[in-house]
Amino acid sequence: MCMPNDNPSLMSALTTEHFVLQTAISTATSEESARATLYVMALSSSLVALGFAAPPSPAFAPLAATLLPALAILGLFTSVRLVDTGLQNIQCRSAMARIRNYYRDLSPQASAYIIAWAGPAENDAVTAATATMGIGRRRDWLIGLFTIAMMISTINSIVIGAGITLLAVLALPLSAALALGLLAAVVHIALFYLYQRHRYRTRPQLPEIASESPAA
Repeated sequence: MCMPNDNPSLMSALTTEHFVLQTAISTATSEESARATLYVMALSSSLVALGFAAPPSPAFAPLAATLLPALAILGLFTSVRLVDTGLQNIQCRSAMARIRNYYRDLSPQASAYIIAWAGPAENDAVTAATATMGIGRRRDWLIGLFTIAMMISTINSIVIGAGITLLAVLALPLSAALALGLLAAVVHIALFYLYQRHRYRTRPQLPEIASESPAA
């Protein structure tokens, strides 16, 4: 229930904004799922095609030379876009957390029903947003390993490593080719992790406001 001194127009705007942000999060999540599924389906169908053309078929080499680079590029584009949607998710949740904090101050009873997921740090919108997702800041360096973008990038690293191994085995011993492919996969994972971490650390911040309390 709104307090008597609340501005009805402001409350209407806040609830509308809350709904818009929630819709944006849902859209970003749906896009993440669709892009990840598209990449995995493309990878699966390509592996089936390579299986049918496996040696001694002469079609294997040209087919692998065509499919693996295309999959690697698709995986890279997918991973980068998934970082974008992840950032959008955090931004929208942070804005929603700020609105929820306003709701909590509407009356003494409101705090009993609108949970402060971040506890004493609930006033920090980003902390409150990450708390609703089960993310803690004390594991900051580990968080980036469990995003959907990192998952797709890891799969893509295997594709890149396999492609480089198949290419290198034409000129190098098998053990050297395997080592080169493994190195390429590790380098790709590490570079993407650093890219993702940089994007999250340099993301736009919510503008500061003078007060988190309801306006008179």
